[in-house]
Amino acid sequence: MTSAEEELARTKGSKRIQKLDFRFGAFGAAVPLVFFVVWAITTSVMKLSSEVGLVMGALIGITLGLFFSKSKWGDYAQGLFDGLAQPVGVVAIVAWFYAGMFAQILQVGGLVEGLVWLGGITGLTGGLFVAMTFLLAAVFSTAVGTGYGTTVAFCTLMYPAGIAVGADPVMMFAAILAGAVFGDNLAPVSDTTIVSATTQEADVPGVVRSRFKYSIMAAIPSTILFAIFGGGGDNGVGSSDVAASIMDDSNPAGLIMLLPFAIVLILALTGQHLMTSLTWGILSAIPLIVFTSLGKFADIISFDSESDTVITGALVEGVMGYMNMAILILLIVAAAHLLKLGGTMDAITGLMIKWIKNSVRRAELAIWSIVALLNSAITINTAAEIAAAPFVKELGEKYKIHRYRRANMLDAVTSALGYIFPWGAPVLLGWSTIKLMTETYEWLPVVSPTAVFPYVFQGWFLVVIMLIAAITGWGLRFEGKNGEELKERPND
Repeated sequence: MTSAEEELARTKGSKRIQKLDFRFGAFGAAVPLVFFVVWAITTSVMKLSSEVGLVMGALIGITLGLFFSKSKWGDYAQGLFDGLAQPVGVVAIVAWFYAGMFAQILQVGGLVEGLVWLGGITGLTGGLFVAMTFLLAAVFSTAVGTGYGTTVAFCTLMYPAGIAVGADPVMMFAAILAGAVFGDNLAPVSDTTIVSATTQEADVPGVVRSRFKYSIMAAIPSTILFAIFGGGGDNGVGSSDVAASIMDDSNPAGLIMLLPFAIVLILALTGQHLMTSLTWGILSAIPLIVFTSLGKFADIISFDSESDTVITGALVEGVMGYMNMAILILLIVAAAHLLKLGGTMDAITGLMIKWIKNSVRRAELAIWSIVALLNSAITINTAAEIAAAPFVKELGEKYKIHRYRRANMLDAVTSALGYIFPWGAPVLLGWSTIKLMTETYEWLPVVSPTAVFPYVFQGWFLVVIMLIAAITGWGLRFEGKNGEELKERPND
């Protein structure tokens, strides 16, 4: 038997590790996750943050944890592998891959071009155009589940069009970011929706249904404010030519991609598993694209021996887009498992309980604060959500807060703050996209990240709504023995 076979046999025969001892006790067990958070904050402040960089931070942190382990290194490794094997990470990864493929297929089908056409034919100008942009960006981000992709697509097409028809530049950029927030928070196929649900062991359809009221409550005043304050911009030089040029690049046929989106949404909200819903969405979208000549089958999947991936197309891009985050969620889930084995989670919960006592209101305020703090520091919102999720789950289960409610607290604040702060990745992504567009439209104004953050209304309203919900208990539901939602907290 080879050494590899011996190791495999030993691992198969080993039991799951129940407890690990660390130097410096609970703090030693926290080293992997603490190092990752410090690494993420540092790289964010230095504007060096990237998904690969975050993966390296997690790996280095886990390696450092070895030197704090008083237990055998083999037991530490087994505890780590036990964490890696938890279903929460695997479920999130598979859902991400399917969601990524679906999103890329919708983009191949020209959904964004169809929405731009829809915006162009309305003839709206100024603030009304800004409000409409917010609504269209919300629809697109809900369909494709990617706020980052929404930001790039709409900054490329809708932002110049808005400036051309008298929209205020700051409000126009803010409306795009706000629309991205809406979909990132509500879309069943959004990465943050999937993470918030799976880390709290909740089903995605139930989570989406339960958070709809929060999203809409934020969207209504956002639309009104964009309509009121979105005008007053100066039309760009040759604005009529710009509007005509952008309309030439649009295509009403792309609106047919709303049909696969509707299929996914209906199936998901009627209780079908997200993987099932996405599969039907993908299978319905592909023939629509091919038979309506919106794209070629090769745009969806093809073989290219000269490509690094050999297989190319939308399906491949959808999977590759989440590859780094898939590795990251496994590593962070494993680091969080080490917290449990080392007693850190119990120690942190114990400290919080001294302040919370028996108050569910304080428990939710603590959850809101943890999520807000990590998202303020880590610029990639999904990574921040993954880091905050174990604490949200631990506290929520302690006070029997329903898993839907925990997921909503986790996701709403994460989706909101990720698109608000000037150092946030999507804000910087939108800013750099607009700068790039000035090469095509020299007169296009570039809005700085510091100028836009007060006006991302959907984000700010979500943050405030969830804070009010925590303080007042609005929408609070408790969890029964079988996972049912209860209005009253059950007895221990």
